[in-house]
Amino acid sequence: MSRLENIKNWGQSIWLDNLSRTLLREGTLSRLIEQDGISGVTSNPAIFRKALSDSPYYRDDMARLKNELANAEARYEALAVPDIQEACDLLFPVWRAAHGNDGYVSLEVSPALAHDVEGTVTAAHRLRARVNRPNLMIKVPATPAGIIAFERLISDGVSVNVTLLFSLRQTSEVFSAYIRGLQKHLAGGGGAEHLKAVASLFLSRIDSHVDPLLAAQSANPQASGLQGRVALAVAKQTYRLYKQVFHGEAFLNLANAGCRPQYLLWASTGTKNPAYPDVKYIDDLIGPETINTVPDATLDAFRDHGHVASTVEQGMDEAESVLMRLRQTGIDPDQVGETLQAEGLKLFADAYEHMLASC
Repeated sequence: MSRLENIKNWGQSIWLDNLSRTLLREGTLSRLIEQDGISGVTSNPAIFRKALSDSPYYRDDMARLKNELANAEARYEALAVPDIQEACDLLFPVWRAAHGNDGYVSLEVSPALAHDVEGTVTAAHRLRARVNRPNLMIKVPATPAGIIAFERLISDGVSVNVTLLFSLRQTSEVFSAYIRGLQKHLAGGGGAEHLKAVASLFLSRIDSHVDPLLAAQSANPQASGLQGRVALAVAKQTYRLYKQVFHGEAFLNLANAGCRPQYLLWASTGTKNPAYPDVKYIDDLIGPETINTVPDATLDAFRDHGHVASTVEQGMDEAESVLMRLRQTGIDPDQVGETLQAEGLKLFADAYEHMLASC
């Protein structure tokens, strides 16, 4: 059993943070599912931009679609949807064996809709119908408008991956929206059997943003020793919140009705600072009812030298202390989350525009 597959013994799923026709046509995704227990796939505009640029398997379709479809977004969807469908089909046995609790593929709505509730809801339903697979998750950003759209989509029975979360406060708002959406879904006569949601908390970007701010306060004793520790502290405190919400009174009636908790999904887990261990955001966050979506290089690194143990609840009090000390330096982790979400939206929007220009 590989290290990656062994993580399942501790209650965590590993999803691949990548998708392309090269992975599909050359059998790489199939091998990852069979040999390493990879049980899901996430995609985003940056991933598809790279796939269309690097993979030779799109060229014929791209040339054909330029003659058939005048709209660049329509051409992109015509290229992306078959990939999503094929990945869903490969993971369908996982989804079926997990009774709908795993085995999903995520497809993101256009970043241009990040502040548009109605546009997001409409696009989500359209993409869901077009892909037409039970193990599809629609990806929606955790902007104020995105959270409203998320609540509506859950009430409509649509499985959703809420993305671009960077703070405890943002995640708390998403958890609350999920509960409200489930309550409306059940009140409208819906069932919970095939309804699933995850909350994607981005990690390495937190440390990349906060570390220079802490370095600038080298004379401040409160800042000493905090570099490289903030992202894991946010993740561990968010996991504590997850357990309080979904294993407490607030969710009890919904759990009894068959509703699933909204699992935390650790995202942006490729280490950006070469001074840090390359499996930093996997080793320290393994635990029950979590997902880690991992880029290829980090997947290879963990397979080679990762450490498998139940670690997500280790150092909870220390994590609380780290965030308290961070605030004492004048750095507010919730405000960091707002800044990083705005930056993430711009990065995805830029990637999406560049991708459309190439289609």
